[in-house]
Amino acid sequence: MAATGREFFTARTVAEALAEFRPSHRTATEAVTLEHAAGRVPAHDVIASAALPGFDRSAVDGYAVRAQDTYGASDSVPAFIRVAGSVAMGAPAGESVVAGAAISIPTGGAMPDGADAVVMVEYTQEAMAGTIEVVRPVAPGEGIVRAGEDIAPGAVAVRAGAPLRAQDIAMLAALGISRVSVYARPVVSVLATGDELIAPGADLVAVGQVHDALSSSVGALVREAGGRARAPKIVRDDPGALHEALTVALAGSDVVVICAGSSVGGRDQTAAAVAGVPETQIWCHGLAIKPGKPTLLASTGRGVPIIGLPGNPRSALVVFRLIGMPLVRRAGGWTAEVVGGSVWRRLSRQVPSAAGRLDVVQVRLSGSGSGSGEEAEPIFGPSSLLSVLTAADGYVVVPEDLNGLSAGEPVEVFLYR
Repeated sequence: MAATGREFFTARTVAEALAEFRPSHRTATEAVTLEHAAGRVPAHDVIASAALPGFDRSAVDGYAVRAQDTYGASDSVPAFIRVAGSVAMGAPAGESVVAGAAISIPTGGAMPDGADAVVMVEYTQEAMAGTIEVVRPVAPGEGIVRAGEDIAPGAVAVRAGAPLRAQDIAMLAALGISRVSVYARPVVSVLATGDELIAPGADLVAVGQVHDALSSSVGALVREAGGRARAPKIVRDDPGALHEALTVALAGSDVVVICAGSSVGGRDQTAAAVAGVPETQIWCHGLAIKPGKPTLLASTGRGVPIIGLPGNPRSALVVFRLIGMPLVRRAGGWTAEVVGGSVWRRLSRQVPSAAGRLDVVQVRLSGSGSGSGEEAEPIFGPSSLLSVLTAADGYVVVPEDLNGLSAGEPVEVFLYR
């Protein structure tokens, strides 16, 4: 059914939005070098074509031995073993280990034939020239990393759908892979609507004008989610102007965000402008969340998400963090769950709520700062106050099925960076 623009406050829950609003659009893929791969999302699983390591190697500095030659060794009764040679790094072992002999080997050195263990240098001492005392026995396999123990040929070295970490890049480099196919960073267009808005830095020349606070802050969250925010565009309160700006933005964007045009009242042009885009479906115009109820979610015929944020800065940023950032990540190929930082603290006071909606309450951490003595102190205020956000260390979520949280109750605080 075509969108009509009349779906305002056909509210959905945040849980429904996260589970069911899943526009299909994904960015194109590109190949990048490992130097530029950190934080990028692989487009495909990377399969190991060879074993890692490719040879048996020592895990410690010490001596390659036959384990049976060390059995019974102790501080009081050491085993005396002849040193028959040494292994050079980056080269195969030139000699084999025979009964009663050892070969000096560094960490990472190739194991010589005949040896089945490495005794750490800390458990040896030179008895005489060319002979060591071993004061601790080793078992077969001790001190050795076997070929393929790190990863076997054909195994998944790096999975698609999650951003590459330093350890993932190390794995790729160790396998000899210098380039990886990743999703392009999602391009996000931010449109700020309102005749009262002027750009940050511009002089206020009339009473009633305000600086656009949302575009820059939404752009910061876009970058935090791995996207690229285009230069924001301020659009006047005119249906034709918003429709034109939206059409232009959709032509080159992976996500489009409309700020401040999704509230109750005669000046609300967002739903009508979105509904006017061919083959676009409005999924909801209202979320059961406080702050942030007047939120619009829609997708185009090619699966590009459109997010209409409420005008109050605090409401808009709360919604974009919960809903918008996952949409940006999904457009950029994310399939893995985001692991965020959080701590558990006790509430310093009661938090009232209404059943049937999800409440996001800003909190500051107060107290000793050393564990259980620190509390989560709720910060209340109108959703238009940015100072509530800037004073907060994180936020607490009150689920839809609760009527509030009690003072002293342990809560999970999701931390801001």
